[in-house]
Amino acid sequence: MSMWVWLLIAAVIGYATKLLGYLVPAKVLANPRMSRVAGTLTIGPLASLTVVNAAATGTSVVLDARVGALVAAAIALWFKAPFLVVVLAGAAAAAGLRLLGWP
Repeated sequence: MSMWVWLLIAAVIGYATKLLGYLVPAKVLANPRMSRVAGTLTIGPLASLTVVNAAATGTSVVLDARVGALVAAAIALWFKAPFLVVVLAGAAAAAGLRLLGWP
């Protein structure tokens, strides 16, 4: 099969999964435990994507200015800064590290 077929299959599965979410009874969704699970379920995949995007290039691990930006953003998050401040802190850290010659 071509890549387009697999892409369409993945899109259909994703859409079907989203539609199945509408069939979940409201009683289940009102449960506080379900809210906690749904809120924490995305943390792992998002954290792993962030680390992979910050520390990998192709198939190798690279420590460059992106790691410094991630550390600066994490520190801003630790101090409960607003999202825009977190993004600006990361961007400023990356720019500063690249200005200093760190790739």
